[in-house]
Formats: sequence, C-alpha cells, structure tokens
Amino acid sequence: MKKRILSAAISALLLGVAASSAQAEDDVNAWRLFVADHDKPVINVIDALDGDKLATFNVKGPASLSRTKSGAVVFAIQGSANVVSAISSGIAFHDHGDHADIDIDDAKLLKVELDGKKPGHFVERQGKVAQWFDGENSAQLLTEHAVLAGKNDAAKVSVVAAHHGVAVPYDGYAVVSIPNPEDATKRPIGARVVDLKGNKVGEDAACPGLHGSAGSGNIYALSCATGLLLITQNDDAPVIKHLPYAKSLPEGSTSTLIGGKGMQYFIGNYGPDRLVLIDPTEADSFRLIQLPTRRVHFAVDPVRPKFAYVFTEDGKLNQIDVLKGQITQSVKVTEPYSMDGHWNDPRPRIAVADSKIFVTDPLKSKIHVLDAVAFKEISEIAVAGQPFNIVAVGGSGKVHGGGHAHDEHGHSHEHAHNHEHTH
Repeated sequence: MKKRILSAAISALLLGVAASSAQAEDDVNAWRLFVADHDKPVINVIDALDGDKLATFNVKGPASLSRTKSGAVVFAIQGSANVVSAISSGIAFHDHGDHADIDIDDAKLLKVELDGKKPGHFVERQGKVAQWFDGENSAQLLTEHAVLAGKNDAAKVSVVAAHHGVAVPYDGYAVVSIPNPEDATKRPIGARVVDLKGNKVGEDAACPGLHGSAGSGNIYALSCATGLLLITQNDDAPVIKHLPYAKSLPEGSTSTLIGGKGMQYFIGNYGPDRLVLIDPTEADSFRLIQLPTRRVHFAVDPVRPKFAYVFTEDGKLNQIDVLKGQITQSVKVTEPYSMDGHWNDPRPRIAVADSKIFVTDPLKSKIHVLDAVAFKEISEIAVAGQPFNIVAVGGSGKVHGGGHAHDEHGHSHEHAHNHEHTH
C-alpha cells in the first residue's frame, strides 16, 4: 500500500515537472496598441488581442507617437509642449538565432524626457535615436539602451540654424538636413554627413524642398523636389546617392514617406490623391497608384510584407498589393473624413498588429478592428475622447522558466525580467 502511494506521488511529481518544463517553453503572442488623444495629453495602452485597456499615461501635451524598431520603447513627441516622453512598451525580444525569447512586463512611463523647442521628426536606426527640434539649432542623439535604463545620454549635434528638418543617426555620424541659407523657415535645400562633433564629412548632397524620410532594409531615404536621397553605410561614414524621379511620372514630388518592412521599398504621397511606390534597386524605380479620393493616412504591413494600406477620405481602407502596384481590396470603415480644413484636424490613423488592422475613428471615440486576411471589420474598441495617433508593438516569442506566468493574451501575472538589451 505504501509503495502504491509512493509510486503515485512520484508519478504526480514527474507529471508536475513535465508540465512546468512544457510551460517554461511556451510560445507567447503579445501585442499592444499605444493610442494618443488628438486634443488631450493622454496616451492609452490597449491589449491588441482582446481590446482590454492596460494603462493610461498623462503627458504634457497631445502627442504624435513613434516606436523603435525593437518595439521596446515608444516615444511621445509633444510639439506644443516642447517635450518628448519615453514609454517602455513592456514587450521585449531577445534574439537567439533559431528563436526569440519574449519578456512581458507592464508598460511604464520612463523618467527620460527630451526638452527643446518644437520637437518634430523622430528617427531610430539600430538602437540609435535622433530627435529633431524645429526651434533649435541642434538635434539630440541618444540610445534606446540608455533610455530603457532611465538615463538620458543625449548628445547635441549642430544643424546650423533652427528649421523644419531631420537627422538620421549612424555609428559615429549623423545625416542632417541643410537649412535654406536665405530663409530658414523655408524647406531645407540638402543633406550633409557630420561626425558627432558636428564636423562636415564629404560633400553636401543637394535636396531642394527636403521633407519626408523613412528607412527600409539597409537604405534610409529622404524625399526632395527632384527625387530621393538614398543613404547607406558600410564600414565608415554614410554615403548619399540621388535617385531622380522617373521622367514618366507627372509633375510632382513626395513629402511623406514610409518604408517597407520585410521587403525593401518605399511608398510616398504624390499629390493629394495618388501614391508612388519606389523600389530603389530597380532601373524603373517608380510606380504611380491612383486613389479613389484624397488620402488621409497610409501604413505598411510588417506582418504580411507585400501589403500596404491607405485610408481615403470616403471612409474606406484600401489594401495595396506592393508587388502588383495596385489597390486589390477596399472596405468601408468610417463615415467620410474630408481632407478640407486644417491638416492636423482629427482624422483616422492606421496600425497593424498580429492578424488585425486597427483604424482610429477620433470623431466617434473608437478604434475599428479589421481582420487583415478576410479584410473586413470584426469588432471595435471604445476609447474615451478622440483616439488619434496609434502605434502597435508586439510579436511572438518563447518564455523560458523563471515563473513567467501568462494568460493566453500575454498579460503578465508576475513581472518578467525586464532585460535592457533588445534585438
């Protein structure tokens, strides 16, 4: 009898060990939305998988949001309040070659703040951040690693004169826009490579009317009235090459640029009701896409790389097949949002997380949730106020041992180790 009891106890113990080791190798899928209000200094954090609100952060002004490539940090750029705040997303990945580990913690507002007049363009590359300030004669360069540790390691790089421009961070260098020497309030006239002491490196690159920038793969692009500047870096200083607009394009230029994820391409505006697809490696680099009405916002799909999306003022979300260079599906999502009026009026913005597309509807205080594969609306999330700018952070990874207990949506019941390094 005693032997049977002992045997049962050992079996139960072994089953428990097996269960805990299986749990220790769990694949976890976690996605979060960061949503800024149009008028209020408020940022809501929402679980993208079930729509639950996880946190609300009060900042100093209405914010535009930018995330780092790793997704570990979301920056809230508050132009009217002259400050940039940093939020730890609470989701961090650690690359191990054949798999990635995921650490999940609560999102939190970090102590690091960047102060300066009229913060504008934010650029992050390979863990390095460049924050531009339209009202300052210098840009601030810092690292994601330091921000996560609650430290501000920002160095300032001279940009000659205050202007509406951009800085792109590199190892030991930055590419900065060159202000118009006759009137710095006009658009920049070119781009320059500088070292971190502000010394000019090489020849300036002409880029009249510089406005708009994005990265895709190993190329960072700046858009100009004459074409694109393509920036690459191998082992030393960045190199800038000019890609002129194709002669087949109608007169125009792009001033808002986004970069493909998973495939190397760029997509930009080309007038109010057209987009241009740009493949920088092809001889015939430019393809024009006519939209049904004026565009409101566009975004690429980082999960399904061949798709991008554009929201148009008729209230429709349009799917673009980047390989075909055309709109392949459209679905009505909101009431019309006219592009007449102020450029910064509350209008929908797009984010993609997991198998879903999210479209903010600021005038109706909600976010529409679409199934990205079926391309139809499946639910909505109520958000007080005017949910406007939105970014998504997340992905899948393995959880190893150490008591990281998660439910099916990746909510952390015990704080996971918040490692400072991210892939």
